[in-house]
Parts: sequence; structure tokens; C-alpha cells
Amino acid sequence: MPENPSRWAAFAAAEPGLAQTVEARFQAFTHHVLATLRKDGSPRTTGLEIRFLNGDLWLGMLPNSVKALDLRRDPRFALQANPGPGTEMGGGDVRISGRAVEVDDPAVKAAYTEEVEPPEPFHLFRTELTEVVRTYIEDDKYLVVQVWKPGEPVRTLKRT
Repeated sequence: MPENPSRWAAFAAAEPGLAQTVEARFQAFTHHVLATLRKDGSPRTTGLEIRFLNGDLWLGMLPNSVKALDLRRDPRFALQANPGPGTEMGGGDVRISGRAVEVDDPAVKAAYTEEVEPPEPFHLFRTELTEVVRTYIEDDKYLVVQVWKPGEPVRTLKRT
């Protein structure tokens, strides 16, 4: 994992086009798939709603949910946007990896609840990104993979 993860605003400033596409894909649907690590190191996937607010990507969770407990123990996560119905994935497939930092500051949580209205009490995690990936088909011919990591330009791979 990179030593200098990036918050959403830093990613969006560095790569505004990709950030806009990724955010639009996540905002197209309410529920997405979060991968965390269990105590034994095996992966766990669960559904999750996310929010982009005030320059950050936020993960809110019910108190003592297994995904919240996983992130408290090991903050590494992967988040995949809901692909939607059928085989069409407008905007492509997008994934974000990073660390989730739990936020207990009452002022920050109050600002979040003004926008989101989560059930109380709740866990709130701010994300620090270590990778953003978009995969899509171009011209019905090429598989294109865009990969961004903090401190690096987007790397684009294209193959037939």
C-alpha cells in the first residue's frame, strides 16, 4: 500500500476527468459492494451506501456492523460501483481501494448528518485512496483500463 494515500479532493484535483466519471458511476446507483478483511484475513463483501461530501468519500455504517468492525481492525478496503442491471455499464466498471479512517469528531459527524440523515448511532469513515481503477470498452473493440495511484499520473492500458 502506498505510504501517501490521497483524499478524494486531491484525486479530483489531480485527475478531474477520471474523478468525475468515477463519481458519476457511483452516484448512478445507491448500493455498492465493499470488500473488507475478516479477522482471519479472508475477504468479506457487503453492500454499502457511500457519499461524496466536502471533498471526501465517506462510508457510513450501522453500529458494530461486521464491516465497521473489520475496518476498525484493518482499515484496508476495496469498493466497487454497482454495475447496474443487465450487461450495460455506462461509464465502465469502477473500483476504489484504500484505507478507511474512523471519524469520531462530533462536529464532523454533525455536518455529515445534515446532508445524509443516517440512523443514529452510526460509524463514519473517511477514505484515503490508494488506487482508483476504471475499466471500459472503447469502440466495441478495445478493453481500456485506467489506473490512478497517489503521486502518479493515470496509466492507461488498452488491448484488443
